[in-house]
Amino acid sequence: MMDTTYFGRNFGVMVFKDSEGQHLYWNYVKYETIAAYVEGINHIKKQGVQIKGIVCDGRKGLFKALAVYPVQMCQFHQIAIVTRYITRKPRLQASIELKKLMHLLPKTDKESFSGALDGWYQKWSDYINERAVNPETGKSWYVHKRLRSAYKSLERNKEYLFTWYDNKNLNIPSTNNKLEGSFTDLKNKLRNHNGLSRKRKEKFIDGFLKASNA
Repeated sequence: MMDTTYFGRNFGVMVFKDSEGQHLYWNYVKYETIAAYVEGINHIKKQGVQIKGIVCDGRKGLFKALAVYPVQMCQFHQIAIVTRYITRKPRLQASIELKKLMHLLPKTDKESFSGALDGWYQKWSDYINERAVNPETGKSWYVHKRLRSAYKSLERNKEYLFTWYDNKNLNIPSTNNKLEGSFTDLKNKLRNHNGLSRKRKEKFIDGFLKASNA
């Protein structure tokens, strides 16, 4: 499992954690980049760790960069992406139905979810592809752009949403929840030490991640 969390502008920590709860490697970064993730994976391999699969947030280009491994798109992140587009309380009927579908994602299998998503698209395809045209300029745009973007995100990532299902023998987690839990715990503890310099924050984070491995 790998992800990055931030503690302010240009101050993030990229963490790699195995499914048994060990923090394998972490690095302080300004930005979350494909190169930094690949560098982290290569570092772990050099330590003699066998990588059977990867769970990540689906950053553009990351799947391709890690194509030699079974890669699972974190279902939690996918739900969050769709929610950002359609909001937590959607008003459009198509968005309401898509939200219900997303609630099924962590509870169902690949065939059931794919069938439900295809059914949703067949029902709403004309709606989400509807375009409006400016009569003066001739330029057009999608009327329901955010809803369409939500669907396109699912369409783009769907083959990675059930890698855990296609490789059950590898016991790949379907989400990064264990890593997210570490981030939440870390930030709660660090919040009790407001005013630390960046160097001292890094020292605190190092100590927290090392202690979590004990």
